[in-house]
Amino acid sequence: MIGKTISEETIAQIRDESERFAGLSHEVGKVIVGQKNSIDFITMALLCNGHILLEGVPGVAKTTMIKAVTQALGLKFNRIQFTPDLLPADLIGTLIYNPKTQEFEIKKGPVFANLVLADEINRAPAKVQSALLEAMQEHQITIGSETFHLDEPFLVFATQNPIEQEGTYTLPEAQLDRFMFKLIIDYPKKDEERQILKREFSNEPLVRILNKEEIFRAQALVKEIYMDEKVADYILDIVFATRSPQNYQLQAIAQYIQYGVSPRATLALSHTAKAHAFIKRRHFVTPDDVKAVAHAVLRHRLGLTYEAQAENITADQIIDSILNKIPSP
Repeated sequence: MIGKTISEETIAQIRDESERFAGLSHEVGKVIVGQKNSIDFITMALLCNGHILLEGVPGVAKTTMIKAVTQALGLKFNRIQFTPDLLPADLIGTLIYNPKTQEFEIKKGPVFANLVLADEINRAPAKVQSALLEAMQEHQITIGSETFHLDEPFLVFATQNPIEQEGTYTLPEAQLDRFMFKLIIDYPKKDEERQILKREFSNEPLVRILNKEEIFRAQALVKEIYMDEKVADYILDIVFATRSPQNYQLQAIAQYIQYGVSPRATLALSHTAKAHAFIKRRHFVTPDDVKAVAHAVLRHRLGLTYEAQAENITADQIIDSILNKIPSP
């Protein structure tokens, strides 16, 4: 909601529902040490019904974190290990001939879940990745001549290993753009790893703290959060600075940008800024909300030139330059 005031009743609902979601971070924290920022982004993805691409070295608890979130929400979870020999039918399902009935029966694949973990997604060939596109964008699957709508909420969490690139298939830009966030999962700090050692054999059960109805209600409330016209203009300036940096006195980074972000990034910035305000228990968006989500929303949508790669200029550095240059309203 841009430029329109919201009622006191809605403000009270936002405050109450955001209190419920605050418990998600605490519950997942029983299993995951640290990574609060990543858990917050997973919460925002849930509120926005968006997909996440997680990048990190093996062993930093990417899979464990997603499974813990699923348990705390009481949702159906499936994990798919992407390999070079994976077929689209292994993902979405296929038709199986039943000799007893002499008819073909539909066997649904693992993508029929609420939260799907696509582990090492870049190890599967393009035809498998494209099979995932329909599910991600349309929330539906076509098997044979039948189309099935996926159960809501439906989120894809895909992981990729940034170190080992041999035998991998680079994700196409069209698919990258469909991920709302790209999160970089780093090593834990020393004191956090000490806590991991202490918890090694701990099996504390997770309590279900939310149900589907509460998730849907929170998703609707996020859309009602107030955004001032000046904040909307701020988002537009950030997006257009990635496309025409010279118009924003950013000539220094123009040579490093091959192409700017898409209109889908504009919508994602707006929606996720509202979700960030929601988890901070506010009914309005501030420029700080936009800055908090900007890197995760833009880093995978920004096309870099060969010059940027040669000089080790990252997308995050370019986003920093844009955020530092464009004045906050």
